[in-house]
Amino acid sequence: MGQTKFTEYNLKPFIIEAVEKMGFYEPTDIQRRLIPAALKGESAIGQSQTGTGKTHAYLLPLIHSIHPDQEEVQVVITAPTRELANQIYQEVLKITKYTEADEEIISKCYIGGTDKKKTIEKLKRQPHLVVGTPGRIADLIKEKALNVFTAKSFVIDEADLMLDMGFLEDVDFIGSNMPEQLQMLVFSATIPEKLKPFLKKYMKNPKYAHVEPKQIAAENIEHVLIPSRHRDKDKLLLTMVTHINPYLAIIFTNTKQAADHVFEYLRDHGVKAGILHGGLTPRERKKVMKQINELEYAFVIATDLAARGIDIKGISHVINYELPDDLDFYIHRVGRTARAGSTGIAMTIYDTSDEDGLARLENMGIVFENKEIVKGEWVALEDRQRRKKRKRVADEIDEKAKHFVKKPKKVKPGYKKKMTAELEKIKKRQRKLNSRKGK
Repeated sequence: MGQTKFTEYNLKPFIIEAVEKMGFYEPTDIQRRLIPAALKGESAIGQSQTGTGKTHAYLLPLIHSIHPDQEEVQVVITAPTRELANQIYQEVLKITKYTEADEEIISKCYIGGTDKKKTIEKLKRQPHLVVGTPGRIADLIKEKALNVFTAKSFVIDEADLMLDMGFLEDVDFIGSNMPEQLQMLVFSATIPEKLKPFLKKYMKNPKYAHVEPKQIAAENIEHVLIPSRHRDKDKLLLTMVTHINPYLAIIFTNTKQAADHVFEYLRDHGVKAGILHGGLTPRERKKVMKQINELEYAFVIATDLAARGIDIKGISHVINYELPDDLDFYIHRVGRTARAGSTGIAMTIYDTSDEDGLARLENMGIVFENKEIVKGEWVALEDRQRRKKRKRVADEIDEKAKHFVKKPKKVKPGYKKKMTAELEKIKKRQRKLNSRKGK
């Protein structure tokens, strides 16, 4: 493979060693665009989907910028969920473990659901780098235990989700306790209007990098539609899960109430499954994540907010119990599978009220297959839009025929009959032509 191309950024030797050990050879698009700016201390907004390498786009330059001899907080990284904060923290440890004894970088993860009193006691020595959820970090600042006024860099990961989950007030509080000359790095899949005033408050002329995904969803995902046809959706889902053999499947619902319902229904019918939603206690969530990683389940029922940002390995199937109201979440959901070159299957139960959403996804480039389980076998169905398409083609033929058959200037008796016959002749010819072209 040769030497890693990350050497071009002149990062500290221990970072290059970590990069090589992690198998990073070529920087991703967002890394190429933001690492140089971050190394210069510039503020930046990175708009990109999950899986584009954004975490290391900020971790590598910020860890490089830390002065180990200064025992003070220099970098603060916030994430909307405990699981995501912990994942970022684990990536920090993968890099900093290669430091020499005299250049050791102390990093800590502060999230809800842990003993705050013990955390405060241990903060007599301030860490160089802090990762955590906004609520817990804000609490530690209010307790005057964590001193962020020395921080030079502030990262807000999954900013749009921070907004959705109501954490922007805590993030604002953290930022207001930091120096005016602050490097801020914001990462978000989308930049909603409600987020813009916050960005304007803290960032002056930030570098902006919008990395469009090469395609809306990974090429190696098979998108399958299963019509509900007014059947009992729970029974249909049960039939589906008993007719696939997943390594690990995530079943998405739009609400935690629906997640609880699906979980109980499947459990009552002998399907062993895990559940992830915002209503679980920290201990329950931790236990479920451990069980998922140890492959105790083949199925996990989850809501979008609970699952976003969590990196669960080996997902072979994504099942949409219902189509999300926000179609961006469809892309987030299916993006859980077919990672690192593997294949995946995304299955969606739909009814007629979902047609507009499905049409918009098709306009975005998603190609659906239509399938059904018949006598225990998956069979392909005809295109659900075939009637509309047939009508559209018929309308096109009518228009073409009318273009060729004009009303004569001088009308004679029976001219309408002749025009109709001529129209039918042209339409017949056009239909034959279309059938040869495969329309």
